[in-house]
Amino acid sequence: MAGITPEFIEWRTMDDADGLFGFDDNRLPQPANPPPKISVQPSFIRLAEAVLCHSDPTRFALLYRLLFRLFHSHGLLNMATDRDVAAARQLAKSVGRDYHKMTAFVRFKEIPLAEGKVGRRRFVAWFEPDHFIVARVAPFFQRRFTDMDWLIATPKGSASWDGDELKVNDDPAPRPDLRDEIDDLWRTYYASIFNPARLKVKMMMAEMPKKYWKNLPEAELIPGMIAKAEADVLEMAVKQASEPLPFHHRIQEAAARVPTQPLPAVGTLAAVSEAARSCTRCDIHCLATQTVFGEGPANADVMVVGEQPGDHEDLAGRPFVGPAGTLFDEALKLAGIERDRLYVTNAVKHFKYQPRGKRRIHQKPNMGEVRQCRWWLRQELELVKPKLIIAMGATALFALTDMRQKLADVRSEPIAMEEGKTLFVTVHPSYLLRIVDEDLKEKEIARFREDFASVKRLM
Repeated sequence: MAGITPEFIEWRTMDDADGLFGFDDNRLPQPANPPPKISVQPSFIRLAEAVLCHSDPTRFALLYRLLFRLFHSHGLLNMATDRDVAAARQLAKSVGRDYHKMTAFVRFKEIPLAEGKVGRRRFVAWFEPDHFIVARVAPFFQRRFTDMDWLIATPKGSASWDGDELKVNDDPAPRPDLRDEIDDLWRTYYASIFNPARLKVKMMMAEMPKKYWKNLPEAELIPGMIAKAEADVLEMAVKQASEPLPFHHRIQEAAARVPTQPLPAVGTLAAVSEAARSCTRCDIHCLATQTVFGEGPANADVMVVGEQPGDHEDLAGRPFVGPAGTLFDEALKLAGIERDRLYVTNAVKHFKYQPRGKRRIHQKPNMGEVRQCRWWLRQELELVKPKLIIAMGATALFALTDMRQKLADVRSEPIAMEEGKTLFVTVHPSYLLRIVDEDLKEKEIARFREDFASVKRLM
């Protein structure tokens, strides 16, 4: 704010400053009057928060240089080839790697409570990070181990949690001298999962660097296991099974005694549903959890057809049980329609989505996929023989009629179909959930409910 260029500033830690010449606020340059407005994009704040945790003493100068340059060039952080930007991102990456290693390699040791004392279990851990990440990583441990009291001590500070307050201290902590019986469990576990036939030393050293070994009880086994890995592989080949294990035949005999469920009768909804479980007619099945078939009475007078299962339906294996299903159920209840009287299904039986982080974003099935899945829908129509069919959404309308009309042109009016059936078209409830304007959403939900009042009259 005072306009001091980076080359005229020397950065030192407070300890160094106190020892060399002390610290005096009056020595600092004063901002211009009025001070200039300084703003940076949020990405710089996130980058700076990570870089400040690095142990490189030049980090302060680097960040000030970046800040000063950003004041004159707002797009600087988008230049990946810039020397300062590249250096800052490299420091942030190193801090991120140190964060990850701390979450992976901290080993807690339990401190026994005093005899006769009752309370929360207490644990202590020692870790030696490369950078000043204790405050940065402490919230992770608080979320992960919130049900116990713990202290993590490091040469670069400590963090503790007592069930109420997370405390962080920057002072170097002494290393506690603790061992417990869990160390033996770690060694037993590690020895049992070690597969000498799949040993890749370079990859193992990259994931579990040697500098962390001294604080990991299982690490003392690693040199010996690596040394004898080749001999163990040869021994495994000699001992490989040539006959089933002794208990194999007993397991097979026990399995043969378990009564098997009879297959559903051919030509029934149960048989079609069972066959649909292994459907591979289109590529959507590759990512879906399971087939979501229709449900309801086999002789229902009314069939409701939606588009496809959503995230909740894909996991539960039932149609309309997610947020859209909640709106659907509310409309039925207000209209006085019992869902148990309806046969509810979808035009497409698998969930089509696009992975985005931890979320699964709904994707509309294309016409080819709808046509492939129509084979199942037709069997449901033939077996249920409904008198009234409710098409919720354009996909359901296309699957039932091959019509590509706008919903507005056919909505809310009964349409005669072959064999005396009646088609009634409305919107899909998921459309209502996507409306941003609250007034419009309220109007559309009211109209959706009116549609089901009309369905009640048609029933």
